[in-house]
Amino acid sequence: MSTTALLLLFTGVVLIALLLGALLVATANRLDRLHIRTDAGWAALDAALARRAVVARAVASAGTPMPLAARLRAAADAAESAGRVEREAAENDLTGLLARLDRTALPDGLARELAEAEQRVVIARRVHNDAVRDTLALRRRRKVRYFRLAGSAPAPEYFEIAEPDP
Repeated sequence: MSTTALLLLFTGVVLIALLLGALLVATANRLDRLHIRTDAGWAALDAALARRAVVARAVASAGTPMPLAARLRAAADAAESAGRVEREAAENDLTGLLARLDRTALPDGLARELAEAEQRVVIARRVHNDAVRDTLALRRRRKVRYFRLAGSAPAPEYFEIAEPDP
C-alpha cells in the first residue's frame, strides 16, 4: 500500500471515531437532561402532594364529621411522612378518603382549593411519569447500555396513584 492510501485510511478511521464519539457525547448529554427533567418532575409532584395534604388537613378542620376528620388528618400525616416506597399506598389512602367527602358541605373557597390541589397532583404526576418514560426509553437503547452512558444514576421509577374523579 502506498503512503497516500494509508493516510486516507487513517484519516477515515479517525473521522469515524470522532463522529461516533460526538454521537455518544450527545446521547450522554440528552440522558443527563432527561434525568434532570425526571428529578424536577418528582420535585413538582412532591410539592403538589404536600399541598394536597395541607388542604386535606384544612378540610378536616372545617366541619368534617369527626371520624372522617380524624382519619383524614392521619392519612395526610402518613402521606407526608412516608418514604418514597410507601408513598404510593399512603397517597392512595388519602385519595380514597378525599373521595368520600361531601364537597357540597365544605365552604366554597375550600372546596375550590381542594379541587385545584387535586388537579395539580394529577398534572404533576403525568409530567413526572412522562419524564420517567422518556428517560427509561433512552436508557434501554443499545448504545446507552453498551457504552454505559447512564453511569451510576439509578433508573427512575413511575409514581402510580389513583386519580380522583373530576
